[in-house]
Amino acid sequence: MNGIMIQGTSSGAGKTFIVTGLCRLLSDKGIHVCPFKSQNMSRNSTLTHDGFEIASAQALQAQAARLIPQSFMNPILLKPQNDKSSQIILNGKIYADSNPDYRKFTQTSGINAVRQALAHIAKNFEAVIIEGAGSPAEVNLNHSEIVNMRIAREANVPVILVADVDRGGSLAAVVGTLALLGDDRERVKGIIYNMFRGDIGLFTDAVKWTENYTGVKVLGVVPFVKGVNLPEEDSLIRRGAEKNGEHDEIFTPAGIDCAFDEIARVLSDSLDIDYVLRLIRN
Repeated sequence: MNGIMIQGTSSGAGKTFIVTGLCRLLSDKGIHVCPFKSQNMSRNSTLTHDGFEIASAQALQAQAARLIPQSFMNPILLKPQNDKSSQIILNGKIYADSNPDYRKFTQTSGINAVRQALAHIAKNFEAVIIEGAGSPAEVNLNHSEIVNMRIAREANVPVILVADVDRGGSLAAVVGTLALLGDDRERVKGIIYNMFRGDIGLFTDAVKWTENYTGVKVLGVVPFVKGVNLPEEDSLIRRGAEKNGEHDEIFTPAGIDCAFDEIARVLSDSLDIDYVLRLIRN
């Protein structure tokens, strides 16, 4: 199918931000694009217009793409109940309050729901922007994961890897992630350095080094953007913020479209968008 997958070197690398901006940017270009995240672990959830529960991030991404949020955009939602268990939302409805054999679920009901959602998107949209979760380099999860490289293979899309410069160690994170991907390394067709503060010119040598060392094109360096807060995911608590598990109402608050437009503008100014579009069209 036509599309790309945005994966990160870690949780919080900015995958949600990048996907949201690309959804608005492609929509602006007249492309009927759909956001997708096969499995999301988050307490931030939203009820769609027809009563199905999905992650708030995918609801926002749908709005950025000028779509009505629907359950196929996030077929699996894991809502942490405590440090050891999560409620499983499958296709927008409660599947189980906890599942002691979650790995079996991923390879049966879970992957089947993901495949059905991808087939629906391939039939009804021009392109898909898929968001991964955490890091694709968690080798202990390779045999059971259904949210990173497994999904890139299922959809047969190229991958763009995002690293957070703000947290430090981004070059090592990129190189280390690529080193652990095995055969899937060839699927990575671009790198984005995200959340850079200061004079981006000072990062030029890092970009050149990355391309020379890895052989993968750096699509750009995205600056840190203040005032744009998207739902945190992939953990119970991120940067000191914790949600209480209540549903967020779907609505378009004043200025939300301006925020989407600003993210799209930043990406347009920072990235090689022509290259991204070529990747999407395979």
